[in-house]
Amino acid sequence: MKKFIKISTLLLALTISYQVVEAQTNVIDEVIAVVGDNAILKSDIEHQYEQALVEGANYAGDLKCHLFEQALISKLLLNQAELDSVEVGENEVVNQVDQRVNYFISQIGDKEKLEEYFNKSLLQIKRDQMEMVRTQMLTQRMQQEITKDINVTPADIRGYYRNLPKDSLPMVPTQYELQEIVLHPKVDQEEVDRVKAQLRGFQKQVNEGRDFATLAVLYSEDKGSATRGGELGWMPRSSLVPEFASVAFNMQDKKKVSKIVETEFGYHIIQLIDRKGERINCRHILIKPKINDEARKEAEATLDTIRGLIVDETMSFEEAALRFSMNKDSRTSGGQMVNPQSGTAKFQMSEIPVAINKELQNLKEGEMSESFFMLDERKGKETFRLLKLKRKSPPHKASLKEDYQLLQSMLENSMRKETLDKWIIAKQLDTYITIDEKWVNCDFEYSNWITK
Repeated sequence: MKKFIKISTLLLALTISYQVVEAQTNVIDEVIAVVGDNAILKSDIEHQYEQALVEGANYAGDLKCHLFEQALISKLLLNQAELDSVEVGENEVVNQVDQRVNYFISQIGDKEKLEEYFNKSLLQIKRDQMEMVRTQMLTQRMQQEITKDINVTPADIRGYYRNLPKDSLPMVPTQYELQEIVLHPKVDQEEVDRVKAQLRGFQKQVNEGRDFATLAVLYSEDKGSATRGGELGWMPRSSLVPEFASVAFNMQDKKKVSKIVETEFGYHIIQLIDRKGERINCRHILIKPKINDEARKEAEATLDTIRGLIVDETMSFEEAALRFSMNKDSRTSGGQMVNPQSGTAKFQMSEIPVAINKELQNLKEGEMSESFFMLDERKGKETFRLLKLKRKSPPHKASLKEDYQLLQSMLENSMRKETLDKWIIAKQLDTYITIDEKWVNCDFEYSNWITK
């Protein structure tokens, strides 16, 4: 029943979103504010209000006025982003949209049910999300630009903790520190040869005049870029894996196809679209070697042997991780897993991948799991893993000793808000802003919206 309610709520929110989009194309909407060159429509606020109600928003004041001011702030940031030429790559937007739509699909059941519900193709649903996501990402990037110079010292954090009233310290839920040993099943040479032969065939076809983008749509296994003809969008070198970046940034001829490039994702060929300084736009075709059952069994057996060495105390988990783990990000730290959301070694239950969470339920502090299978969704690679519960911290009030990084984050967030507040107040005074008289009586947090 709870799952049904969750899905129904999600779909209702989505329905409202699409109804508003469609309504805007069929009727004349009402502009209720202009910030710089950006207008706020009445339907924007009505949509956000309905969605907030669906999601159970509990706001003490006038919710519509609150949402209206948030929209004003968003447009102020967007206006500055346009003035400062702040950009987000098309590939970044598409990836974010893909993540959202995949979440919708996971909630309703499958792609066909989502398409049936909205009477739209998956491509149309994604297109409906594109502009909203692009705007959100631009405003977020502008906020990051405004607050990029914030830096706190250990002394700042200690002082912040001392000055916090004890009843203001947050409750920290149960947290887990985890270690892992990761093995990838081996790809046999015959399969590598097959993939390379396929890519060489594509190289030959392009050299003979066939369109690279068409081949990418038909054959590339990078689903995020394949629908765009393999185009990745403008990216700095740091956003690409080193092996890929090294080849792409050395390409000069836009008609040529690169040599075959091996990365942790598979095998690629690349075509240059354009380059501007240290940013590049290129297409690629990715083919991932297939794993056979024998390789899977061998990887699992190897991991069982490693587990036996640890159980027999022939070596520690940390030594085994350093010697055998194929996860380059964790092996040098004894298999210590890092939470990608917080950048720390601590995870809350909701932040742990499902496959790992399942194994964790059977472990006490200091215990190690049996070997288990897990798909690395980011890389699309099969893995076998050992998991160790290094530490489990019960719920507690935040303390300097146990939660230093949490307190650092709290202080940084407080400083970011203060910096952003000052920026908003300054920009209100030198940005063209006009507000419909029906909305001027809102009790705004920032009083300078109406000064002209």
